[in-house]
Amino acid sequence: MLLKDFGTTVLISTPSYAMYISEVAKSMGISREELKLRIGLFGSEGCTDALRDKIEQGFGLFSTDNYGMSELMGPGVSGECHLRCGLHVNEDHFLPEIIDPETGEPRERGETGELVVTTLTKEGIPLLRYRTKDLTRLNYEPCACGRTFVRMDKVRGRSDDMLKIRGVNVFPSQIESVIAAINGIAPHYELILTRQNYTDYLEVRVELTDASLLENYAALDGLRQTVVAKLQTVLGIKAKVTLAAPASIRRYEGKAKRIIDHRNENPD
Repeated sequence: MLLKDFGTTVLISTPSYAMYISEVAKSMGISREELKLRIGLFGSEGCTDALRDKIEQGFGLFSTDNYGMSELMGPGVSGECHLRCGLHVNEDHFLPEIIDPETGEPRERGETGELVVTTLTKEGIPLLRYRTKDLTRLNYEPCACGRTFVRMDKVRGRSDDMLKIRGVNVFPSQIESVIAAINGIAPHYELILTRQNYTDYLEVRVELTDASLLENYAALDGLRQTVVAKLQTVLGIKAKVTLAAPASIRRYEGKAKRIIDHRNENPD
């Protein structure tokens, strides 16, 4: 109601919380035409293009991805322009580099690796070659918008968020991009990891958008098989898929917690 009452035009939040606000507004009978939102500035967690499209359609706004870390200054390290072809790093304040996340050696230009940042104007607690654990790539070509600062790709994931399942590297962003593009599936999910007989297993728990599907076994099983097949194509491994009722997965105001890892509870 605050967005409506105050005529708010800009929404700054995590993408997952923006999606939650959109769902709540819809449940309250508030249409996007009743809101005056025009711009969304999203950050603090990854956002796939499919999820961004859903948020923009829900609110009728234009959004950009923004990057920052509390250790550096918070939001403002980099952000997209209106062309949305990379996040412009504010190089007058931050010097970015890309390194191999395992060896720490510098990567060649254009290669993906871990982002390392040196603060140039931060006083009190300057940071030298600070390892962010975020995986991305730097683009030194000038942007068509006219800005000449280096651009970083959307963060692919974090080196400490990467899941290794049966020898395959899996990023939560890969799973999000799949489920956000499937009709009937909401862009909310949990990844549940277990281990049995020294083998790791992945369960992907996703929400339905329509509760009536729970009463239609044939349609429900068909949708589940679709999700299983699309995930296997992208990930290269087969995951168990559980379809949950709408609004049954916890929402977060801050960064969404997607991973539930039980592997250390049952090491054998």
